[in-house]
Amino acid sequence: MSRGAAIAAPRRGFVHALRELRRAFNTNITSWIGLGVFLAIVLFAVLAPVIAPFDPYEQHIIDRLKGPDATYWFGTDAFGRDILSRLLHGARYSLVIGSVATVSAMIIGSAIGIVSGYVGGRVDLAVMQVMDVLMSFPSLIMGLMIVAVLGPSMGNLIFAIALTAIAPFARIARAPTIVIKQRDFIEACRALGFSDLRIMVVHILPNVMAEILVLGTLWLATSIRVEASLSFIGLGLKPPIPSWGGMVREGFEVILDSAWLSIFPSLAILLIIFALNMLGDGLRDAVDPKLRGGE
Repeated sequence: MSRGAAIAAPRRGFVHALRELRRAFNTNITSWIGLGVFLAIVLFAVLAPVIAPFDPYEQHIIDRLKGPDATYWFGTDAFGRDILSRLLHGARYSLVIGSVATVSAMIIGSAIGIVSGYVGGRVDLAVMQVMDVLMSFPSLIMGLMIVAVLGPSMGNLIFAIALTAIAPFARIARAPTIVIKQRDFIEACRALGFSDLRIMVVHILPNVMAEILVLGTLWLATSIRVEASLSFIGLGLKPPIPSWGGMVREGFEVILDSAWLSIFPSLAILLIIFALNMLGDGLRDAVDPKLRGGE
């Protein structure tokens, strides 16, 4: 096999994955709905300083606990702050924390999984045992323990959420790596003298990237949920920073009299998680041959 033939196989696999992704999206309307809703939320978050009707920290005491009307579309909280403005700015924090935590876990976990699966032997056994220990803790419980020890802050939230997601990414990257490393084009790369690092990065990674992206989409939803849950119990971003989970908690105390305080941030959390799960279903359909009818 020539050098060109050796490096062509992974590229065809990557292009094939992109083609299947496009076809799955064209046959699965819910994927487009999920993608559209998620992109709309991202756009609103990016444009929050421009489109928000009020400053999220501005207090209108005379209008405290005012219901939705023409001036305050989503009402105000106990300090007279506009709920809509705080929701728009809170989306920025939720997306940043969730995205950075998920991408960090994706990079670290995928690297661990690919190296572990490629090297094999006792190294693989030891690494996977460590991953099993991490996976034995529910994501929310582990995040709670870490933040409780380190203290509530954006950096600690990102670290805690990322740590809970490393093991799943390592698992999802390791399984296909074990299969791919035995294929002929990998043997050809070794015969041509390619380094192990080059083989893993250039030839194995593109072939496992589809599965990693699917899990990344689903874990982004989980990261946002965990961040909201930690904020709800007081271990998230400190007030007065707008946080969806914190806003739900503030409204929970007066839910019988001012239900809108909890309803709107809860709906925002539900909407973005629902959109990401619909998007993840479409990505899964693209990479799982069983869901494509056994092709």
